Amino acid sequence: MKSKGVAYLLWFFLGGFSLHRFYLGKIGTGILYLLTGQLFGIGWIIDLFILGGMVERYNIKKELETIRRATIANS
Repeated sequence: MKSKGVAYLLWFFLGGFSLHRFYLGKIGTGILYLLTGQLFGIGWIIDLFILGGMVERYNIKKELETIRRATIANS
């Protein structure tokens, strides 16, 4: 499970390096943000509002993958 607190700390202190996106497994957009200066600064501001949802979606996805693996193993 990823933490919203950690994600926001990475966004605030190391957001210029896209570490909050790498933390959440968003490698493609992390590289894009890194190479474009956070989409010229606009992406960094947008991430302030969407980062909490990104963490929730990541955690739900990982939980569903765990349930799927357990279901397959028990079949």
